[in-house]
Amino acid sequence: MLTILLSIAPIFVLMLLGHGLRRGGIPSLEFWNLNDRLVYWVLIPALLFNNMSTMTISADLIGGYSVVILGAYAAAFSFGLLMNRFSENSAAGSSVLQGAARHNTFIALAVAERLYGAEGLALAALCSALLIPVTNLTVVPALAIMLRKSDGQSLFIAISKELARNPLLLAVGLGLLVNSLDVGEIPVIHDIARLLGSAALPIVLLCVGANIRVRKMATSIQPTVLSMMGKMLVFPLAIFGLSRWVGLSELETLVAMLFGAVPTAASGFTLARQMGGDAPLMAAIITIQTLLSFVSLPLTIIWATYYFH
Repeated sequence: MLTILLSIAPIFVLMLLGHGLRRGGIPSLEFWNLNDRLVYWVLIPALLFNNMSTMTISADLIGGYSVVILGAYAAAFSFGLLMNRFSENSAAGSSVLQGAARHNTFIALAVAERLYGAEGLALAALCSALLIPVTNLTVVPALAIMLRKSDGQSLFIAISKELARNPLLLAVGLGLLVNSLDVGEIPVIHDIARLLGSAALPIVLLCVGANIRVRKMATSIQPTVLSMMGKMLVFPLAIFGLSRWVGLSELETLVAMLFGAVPTAASGFTLARQMGGDAPLMAAIITIQTLLSFVSLPLTIIWATYYFH
């Protein structure tokens, strides 16, 4: 227990450091705004490409992980849709859905590497490869329908454009292509990707902390609680149950559990604002889940680890 807490502690310390630096204007507010784009468009894609192109991928592992990750995602997504009936309006319901179903890929990757090393990071990259396209293909249309922002044709075009330019999805796809060609590491290309990827996780943790908005927490309690039930209860419990049913190993199960235990995606605020959702509520959900994950994430991993011992 103490080992897990000490291993995860630096991750949250970096997030707190990022929050403190941004509040202090160090180096500047413009830096943090631009840094988000650097992480999203360059650093994390390099990390995903490097891992997906070099890891050993078996059909059995992909099949088992697909059942576990996508089945659990479907459970959390369905819960989020169901909770729309208890929301004040569709805008609030759309934020509950995002809070329940989406995940912070960056924190999951960082914790996986910190706890389980290169093998854990590779498994986390595989989880990301499965979740990224499915999340985009389900959340955006659901929000459009809930908020009645688009007809079928324009919705299809909007989703196609979003997928075509998503750097995380493109990096995963390119990595899988290189992996399937069995050409090994490409000189210079993989060296650059490895260097950029090594910088990705510490910088992204600082950015996650910088985006915590404590003042946004004063909002409606009910939708925030509903989103947390979906993300931090339904999602991880479904992952654990499906992992035992499929027969994943201890390491495979624990890495998968990370994606159920991490907070919702920080990009949910931007999506809510762009599509006419309840952006202030979404900001509160992101902040509260991120702060709560300081406790819930290590407890979830400790509980799952205890099961195997």
